Amino acid sequence: MKGVETLTDAAILLARVGLGAVFVAHGWQKFFTLGLGRVGEQFAAYGVPQPQVTVAVVAGVELIAGIALIAGILTPLAGILLGVDMAGAFYFVHATHGPFITQNGWELVVALGVGSLLVAAVGAGRFSVDRVLGG
Repeated sequence: MKGVETLTDAAILLARVGLGAVFVAHGWQKFFTLGLGRVGEQFAAYGVPQPQVTVAVVAGVELIAGIALIAGILTPLAGILLGVDMAGAFYFVHATHGPFITQNGWELVVALGVGSLLVAAVGAGRFSVDRVLGG
């Protein structure tokens, strides 16, 4: 049983780090590569409410909650916030374009969103700050 538990915790760690890295990259891109102004204009074109405020919130959630996933700290909260973030991306941007990312479709946001919610549900696992802090 100990070996299975270790494999489970290792799989959770890999999922957290992989998902978190993607979210950190996207948050970083919004803040520092593309810029909040440019991404806010894109949000406005998609009909996102309060696009300049929303882009700052989205970029912050992706960057900070992505880091939290990687570290495994406040993991349920981070996973839920990222799941909600991806639900918004699905609704406002990707839902009507079919599944494939090559047509601006929803496959990536669904995978990231459900992966984040799954990690929120199962927890951070043994190899995490949450576990060290007794969570």
